[in-house]
Amino acid sequence: MKNVVMLFWVLVASGCVSTRTAVKPAPEPLIARCDATQAQLSREADQRASPWNIEKHVAEKFPGRQVSWLMKDSAFQTFVVQTNAKNFGRCNDTGCYLFAAPASVIQKAVQDSMKDGKHDPAVLGKALGLPSKNFEGTLRMMTLDLDASGVCARLPVESDPGVWKCTSAEDTDCFKFGGFTSGGVPEVMVINAPVSQARVEEVP
Repeated sequence: MKNVVMLFWVLVASGCVSTRTAVKPAPEPLIARCDATQAQLSREADQRASPWNIEKHVAEKFPGRQVSWLMKDSAFQTFVVQTNAKNFGRCNDTGCYLFAAPASVIQKAVQDSMKDGKHDPAVLGKALGLPSKNFEGTLRMMTLDLDASGVCARLPVESDPGVWKCTSAEDTDCFKFGGFTSGGVPEVMVINAPVSQARVEEVP
């Protein structure tokens, strides 16, 4: 036993055994995962939001760099299951566009809205700053790791599919640039979020 201990310290002293914790490499920049079109939109959005940008946004507002979003189960069955979709979101010839929030925020909102085994649409809508009608009926909650999936993510802009544009200064349930919903929830635009890499949970 004495010889084993002595050998260990010899190895440590000679650098053969490391006692330091391995440093996790920094994730690839989000803009590097985008095609030329999305990268240009991301650069323009970052310039508008300066000194804020997508990297700061995700690092500070998205714990674990994970995003989540909710869909009505009826929409999930129609647009994802029945079509055997490869990506989530509203799709056109430039990609599939998806608004997503921090996974921690969505998951807490869902948990807090549960009563007697079912979610309350009014409570969920209030927590997320969105109309309660968006959350009526059975829902699906999707969660995606931005780094593991390698997706392109950027600050949302007015030209994105699905944006509800404001028609007056008094409008509240509409898009406002800056990376937050009208209710103050952080959001990102995810391009081509793969169905195969998302964790899907039912919300009764």
